[in-house]
Amino acid sequence: MKKSLSQTIEIPAGVEVKQENGSVTVTGQEGEVKKKFNLGKLEFEVKDNNVFIGNKKSTKTEKKMMNTIAAHVRNMINGVQEKFEYKLKVCFSHFPMSVELKGDEVEIKNFLGENISRMVNVPKGAEVKIDGQIITISSVDREIAGQASANFETATKIKNKDQRVFQDGIYITHKAGREM
Repeated sequence: MKKSLSQTIEIPAGVEVKQENGSVTVTGQEGEVKKKFNLGKLEFEVKDNNVFIGNKKSTKTEKKMMNTIAAHVRNMINGVQEKFEYKLKVCFSHFPMSVELKGDEVEIKNFLGENISRMVNVPKGAEVKIDGQIITISSVDREIAGQASANFETATKIKNKDQRVFQDGIYITHKAGREM
């Protein structure tokens, strides 16, 4: 059954939203985020400090797309107001591990006593701060901040050993907005 569905997102003061050819640009005090969406049959309109996303004859597919795009736009608006921040902790019990920032890569030395350093790529747009055993990643784009922190966890994943004994690694302790 087809219904007329729509969502309205209020744009706060100091934030500007533009839409051109399916790409949405949100600008605020922290920076700018740009994403391209496949709108399909949805109508996307910016008017009077509000973003309207909807369709006159929506099916389940249009409803899902509308909710997904609305969630992305809300995250973009929140990100340009206050950056998303992830905190990671360097944990080791067997071999002391050191983490160093080198340009757009991070070098992890002496992980499980390995002689070869492990390198972690930091996506463009993410800021990494290393303070002893705490790593802080911040970005205006939630996806970039999440991907950067996932790269750290993946780089220090232990294979072919008992994970109950070997608990060394870098783990996310605080995601954007919640404690782990």
